[in-house]
Amino acid sequence: MAESQPWRNPRPAPQLPEIQARLGPPRVPAWVRAWWPVALWACFIFTMSTDTFSSEHTRWVFEPILRWLDPSLTASQFKLIHHIIRKCAHFTEYFVFCLLLYRGVRGGRKGWRWTWGLTALFCAAGYSVLDEIHQAFVASRQASPYDSLIDSIGAFAAFVVLWIWFRGGRPSQDAETAASDAPPA
Repeated sequence: MAESQPWRNPRPAPQLPEIQARLGPPRVPAWVRAWWPVALWACFIFTMSTDTFSSEHTRWVFEPILRWLDPSLTASQFKLIHHIIRKCAHFTEYFVFCLLLYRGVRGGRKGWRWTWGLTALFCAAGYSVLDEIHQAFVASRQASPYDSLIDSIGAFAAFVVLWIWFRGGRPSQDAETAASDAPPA
C-alpha cells in the first residue's frame, strides 16, 4: 500500500535542538546597543528636573551631610555650597550626556569625526533648552537660561575631552592623507 507521493518530503522534520543550533543567540540591533544609554540618561535628566529634585528637596539631603562634615557651617555658607553642588550637577549631567550622544552617533565606527562631535554637542545643548522649558512648567522649579548655559558648557567640555582623547598626540587623518598625496621632492 505504499504509493508514491511526490508531493511529500521524504526527510523528517528537524527537531528543536537542531534548529536552535543553527540559529544562535538572539542579537540586539546595533542601533539599540548604541542608543540605549542615551535614552536612559535623557530620562535621568528629565527626572532630575522634576519637583522631587528641586532645591527645597535636595536641601534636606545635603544639609545633614554638610553639617556632619562641618558643624560650624552657617546658613549662608550652606546656601552657597548647596548652590555650587547643584550647578556642578548640571555641568556633570550634560558632560556625561554629550559623551553618550557621541557614542550613539558614532555607532559601531571608530575614531573621531567633527560631524559626530558637533552633532553630539548640539543635541546636548538643544536638550538642555528643552530641559529648562520643562522646568518652567514645574511649580517648584524655574527655568533659567544660566542653567542651560552651564549645561551647554558641560557638553562643550565633553566635546573637548573627546577631541583630545581621539586626536590628541596623534597626527590628524587629514594631515596623514595630505602627506601621502604630496608629490615626492
